[in-house]
Amino acid sequence: MDIIAAIATGSAPTAIGVVRVSGEGCFDLCGAAFAAESGRSFTDLEPRKMVYGRMLDRQGRCVDRGLAVRFPGPHSYTGEDCAEFHCHGSPVVLREVLSSLFAAGARQAGPGEFTKRAFLNGRLDLTEAEAVADLIDAESAAAARNAAAQLGGSLRRDFEAIYDQLLDVTSQFYAVVDYPDEDIEDLHPAALATALEASSATLRRLLDTCERGRVLKTGVRTAIVGRPNAGKSSLLNALAGYERAIVTDIPGTTRDTVEESVLCGGVRLRLIDTAGIHETADAVERLGVERSRQAVESADLALAVVDAAAGFTEEDEEILRLAARCPRWILVLNKDDLVPGYAQIARMPKDLPQPADVVCVSALTGTGLDVLADAVADLFPEGDVADGAILTNIRQQEAALRAQRAISRAAEALVSGMTPDAVLTDAEEALSALGELTGRTAGEEIVSRIFQRFCVGK
Repeated sequence: MDIIAAIATGSAPTAIGVVRVSGEGCFDLCGAAFAAESGRSFTDLEPRKMVYGRMLDRQGRCVDRGLAVRFPGPHSYTGEDCAEFHCHGSPVVLREVLSSLFAAGARQAGPGEFTKRAFLNGRLDLTEAEAVADLIDAESAAAARNAAAQLGGSLRRDFEAIYDQLLDVTSQFYAVVDYPDEDIEDLHPAALATALEASSATLRRLLDTCERGRVLKTGVRTAIVGRPNAGKSSLLNALAGYERAIVTDIPGTTRDTVEESVLCGGVRLRLIDTAGIHETADAVERLGVERSRQAVESADLALAVVDAAAGFTEEDEEILRLAARCPRWILVLNKDDLVPGYAQIARMPKDLPQPADVVCVSALTGTGLDVLADAVADLFPEGDVADGAILTNIRQQEAALRAQRAISRAAEALVSGMTPDAVLTDAEEALSALGELTGRTAGEEIVSRIFQRFCVGK
């Protein structure tokens, strides 16, 4: 009997706290931590129904009043008998309830052990298990919707469809070889080619989502660039909603990169406020300027800030050319409260790279920030993430890529006239990679690495 228990709601005081228990026979020991108001024993409580009662410490003394519920396996989150205790979120109370369960025979659950048991018991595959962690870590509504769809099996269905298709053709081939006297139809090259092409097309479609998945999960690395006192730090503070960066009238206040994560137009931006780019004899400032250039070159998006009150300068021209090295960039004409920014657009040098959009804002008053949010949303459209068919981590990407390459090799071997067994060697390699994706063939090391990123209690 291996029964695990953990606090599922963290260590900070909260309105509601939850303690979870899982393992065959756990209902017998749950009575040590909970006494139903009705007087019924825990094992006799109605399944999947909240019951009111007293939370007990090791000595059986009441430490709180709240609710408990039991979920008999296999129809539970982990696939085995589970229970939850819902009480006030005092860390002291939660620890006392947990201590009672330990005294009765449970042990502390490891990181992600509840979800790992759900995987091992066939309640989730690996893509669904990873979606649980993605849902907890989601920093935007789109990321949450994508994770929720994957938790519902969207990726699993795509990968299993490919797996089953390849398994059908390989098993038919081996059936013909192993049972030559049976009346089994031979594997036709045309049928195999069709199966390989369909599988490859699905994998290509999924692999094309990797960049979008990275943006959903980790956000858009965004460099704010401009010359000193253009209002870069003010823009970061305005987007963050608080004074994250120091702002003064003295040029060159920001000498190093300052980072902050914000939601802008529903898109998670990893903002990097850079040192003002200009020629300087100060060694520290020069180092900051060099870091600014590096930040732009590694960013997904650049916000090139120009002081609309001062107009374009030669330094601005250099900065805009630097911003244009980014895959996407937006020209932000700041200080619109002093001089209408759009009046400067006509004065913009014609030979400069054209931005994806031009936005006039006042970082001081907040004017135009909604327009900037719309421009960001246009550059990183949410699209249809409801189906969840987006690869969101390196493990999935690498395994899908190995599968796609193996299928491509199999298709090339088929076209070149090689024997079916040579073709099917690559098809079986693709099956192995697909099995890693869903967990059918994933080794213990891969499984352990996945669940190590989970919090305790999940």
